[in-house]
Amino acid sequence: MFADFIKRLTATDPAPLPDADARLALTALLVRVARTDGDYDESEKTRIDRIAASRYGLSPFEASKLRGEAETLEAEAPDTVRFTSAIKDAVPYEERIAVIEALWEVVLADGVREAEEDALLRLVSKLLGINDRDSALARQRVDKA
Repeated sequence: MFADFIKRLTATDPAPLPDADARLALTALLVRVARTDGDYDESEKTRIDRIAASRYGLSPFEASKLRGEAETLEAEAPDTVRFTSAIKDAVPYEERIAVIEALWEVVLADGVREAEEDALLRLVSKLLGINDRDSALARQRVDKA
């Protein structure tokens, strides 16, 4: 279903993604992080829906639909390194910092911060080209909220 999308995203020199595709790719990354600990629960799904609704101005129904599409994309997407690197090449830096904040929101949604999630967030930050300082500040902003 998403084969063409993944092919465009992982091309050698990808073009910037149109807004709808960037939304889908970034939401799929949220899903990937939420699934990392093997317990993709309702609190994480609800948090992803809220993030999508707030970030993209979507209704609850539209946000849930986007998450459903992102779940399918995430399942079909290549390994995290290639997938995240492709997003880095197609999405501006400021949006990637906002994605790190959103990823922390998802990690903290279930009230438990697992070592696997921390490790993945460190990897994803690096792969997205986010420096350590900006990543730490993003986590602190989420922790305070």
